[in-house]
Amino acid sequence: MKAPLSPTEQANGTWLGRVWNPTVQGPSVVTIRDGALLDITAKTAPTVAAILDQDHPARYVQAAPGQPLGSLDAIAANPVGDLHKLHLLAPCDLHVIKAAGVTFAKSMVERVIEERAAGDLKAADAIRTRIGDSIGHSLANIVPGSDQAAALKQTLIAEGLWSQYLEVGIGPDAEVFTKAPVLAAVGYGADVGLHPMSTWNNPEPEVVVAVNAQGKVQGACLGNDVNLRDVEGRSALLLSKAKDNNASAAIGPFIRLFDADFGLPDVERIEVSMAVSGEDGFTLSGRSNMSEISRPVLEIVRQTIGQHHQYPDGFMLYTGTMFAPTKDRDTPGEGFTHKLGDIVEISAPGLGTLANRVQDATAIAPWRFGLRQFMQNLAQRGLI
Repeated sequence: MKAPLSPTEQANGTWLGRVWNPTVQGPSVVTIRDGALLDITAKTAPTVAAILDQDHPARYVQAAPGQPLGSLDAIAANPVGDLHKLHLLAPCDLHVIKAAGVTFAKSMVERVIEERAAGDLKAADAIRTRIGDSIGHSLANIVPGSDQAAALKQTLIAEGLWSQYLEVGIGPDAEVFTKAPVLAAVGYGADVGLHPMSTWNNPEPEVVVAVNAQGKVQGACLGNDVNLRDVEGRSALLLSKAKDNNASAAIGPFIRLFDADFGLPDVERIEVSMAVSGEDGFTLSGRSNMSEISRPVLEIVRQTIGQHHQYPDGFMLYTGTMFAPTKDRDTPGEGFTHKLGDIVEISAPGLGTLANRVQDATAIAPWRFGLRQFMQNLAQRGLI
């Protein structure tokens, strides 16, 4: 697997993350200095959520005293799940894991295709040929919620091409859903899980923003919003089953905090790349650019938090993907689906690489370390 951060990225960013620390049998909050991970867990800010709630998280992290744990590369190489060794965790803790969908024109088209195919991978290619190009051209430069979008809606209805996915893609209201429970996300090097019922699925490489309790975006990282295309295609009401199962949310490798050298305008220009390599020799690559997103990041945040909904511990927000792989893997016309053992590497300059292996969700170790265990661990350490 590609290293989580290059030496240049380590030196140039203000990084915030978590590791499993066998010394305390629990998670430690960490940052990176001179290529080493430093444990900066403190009673004043024992969680990532507490740090992000400060007015200037980057300043706090830059000045925080720390205990050296070892080099980033050495710790990143340790097996995830081995409770006797330091290893990387998802960089968020008390945050709810939220996700926005259908925020790029290309992903809108693929969601319509999933719906029309009713989850049948074999039918998708013919539908893509028939309607994909015409819809994609219509959606390319539409501003969601605009008069132009409303007029296009009427045209597509008349042509029999309207879809609930286009409603959230170009309508006034964004699709925002809960991707995973608090503490359920996995980090760099972990296995990501596919529900065994699925035969058509794919990774969704995305930029994830870290939002505090006041609704302020404090940093960004990468995410893999693992998706079961056949399940969601059967019915949008199966979204929770298609999106939320054991280890189906990967986030990492670290949150890059906003500071004098990095901010939201940089996030909105990030180009995300993805590479999939299978044990069968299959490879897949692709790129997407945040500049092509149809809704500004702050607009999605505004629709997530406000007087209508609060998040006292903040939230992590997947901002959506434009990359829906269609490259044939086995049979011509049947497109892409994962195979167990696939390695997925999602990268972006300045955010590093999130690398994970694909596994059956039922074969991955069950998620046991929840909020009760986390609070008990912090209390035993005298941190709360």
